[in-house]
Formats: sequence, C-alpha cells, structure tokens
Amino acid sequence: MDTPGNLFCVAAPSGTGKSSLVKALLELDSHLAVSVSHTTRTPRGQEQDGREYHFITEQAFRDMVDHGDFFEWAQVHGNLYGTSRKAIESRLRKGEDVVLEIDWQGALQIKQLFAHAVLIFILPPSFDELQQRLQRRGEDRPEVIATRMDNARVEVAQARHFDFVIINALFETALFDLKTVVHSQRLKYAAQMRSRSQVFAALNLI
Repeated sequence: MDTPGNLFCVAAPSGTGKSSLVKALLELDSHLAVSVSHTTRTPRGQEQDGREYHFITEQAFRDMVDHGDFFEWAQVHGNLYGTSRKAIESRLRKGEDVVLEIDWQGALQIKQLFAHAVLIFILPPSFDELQQRLQRRGEDRPEVIATRMDNARVEVAQARHFDFVIINALFETALFDLKTVVHSQRLKYAAQMRSRSQVFAALNLI
C-alpha cells in the first residue's frame, strides 16, 4: 500500500506511558490523527466507547475477523484487539498521518502489509520503575500486575524489531523524542515524494 500519508505504530508494555505520550503528541500536532482500535476488554476508569477504544463483544470481534475488517489483530492479556482496515486506508489515501497505539504483535503484522509504516517502541527506564507505575495507577489487582510484569519482559525483548526506541524516564524528554521521530519521518525522501508528488514532478524527480 503506497499512500501519501504516514503510518506510525507506537507499542509499549502496559504502564510505560504510551497512551499519555500519544495523547500529548496529538495535542501538539494537528496533522496527526489517531485510529481508535476495537477490543473485547472492558473499559477502565474514565474510558469511553469510541474515544479510547471501540468496546465490543468477543463474538462481534470474531465476526469482524471473518469478514476481513481488521488491518491486524492480536490477543493481549487475554483480550482481543484489532485495527480497522477501512479507517486506516481511507485516512492514509487522503494524505493524513495516522498514529496507532498498538501491541508489538500488531505492529509487526502492519509492517508486513505496509512497508512504509514507522514502528516506535516505548521502553520504561527499568522493570522496577514499571512495576511501581502499575501499582501507582491503582487499576489492577496484584495478580494482574504480576501477569503484566511477566508479559512486559517478553514485550521489551521485541523492541529490537522496531525502527525507533524511546525510553520514557522523563515524560517531557520522551515526548520531545516522539515528536522528533514523527517530524523526521515526514522529511525522508520517500515520504516527501509520496506527500509532495506535484513538487517532485515539477522538479523532474519522478
């Protein structure tokens, strides 16, 4: 799929600060749009259907899988997550830049389908700090936190497959790094040629 829009996939272990970073980035960058994923898990805290996720039943999710409605999907922490194919393709073809909050499995699936996708992995400064963040969040029982920590060790090992790695030790620094990655991608030759094809044609570059 060769589109004028850029696709950014941001993955991280639970509790690393991925959602906060993406939310802050969207507030700073009016040219970015976020794609809302579908999930079978129940809403947490103040989450709202259609804002953080489209919350659906497992049967409805399985039906969407059978109909080929997902760009990618995966099972994470016992719940199903998927990215709408129609929503992503439509925005990218219009030249919009899209950011996905996604798990590492989904990110690698998307890279196979969309070679220009930019994969960004957010790392915690340490496993001890990650556990403290999960505990401070106060949303999960101790046994759930233990499971998330076990999963985090597997997830962190996947960072080597990503294009960029950002360590979220200090939020402001991590946000600056994330903004830098997005801006740098837009200035790459291939990305500029896709998004500014008229200029490249006028200069006899294509």
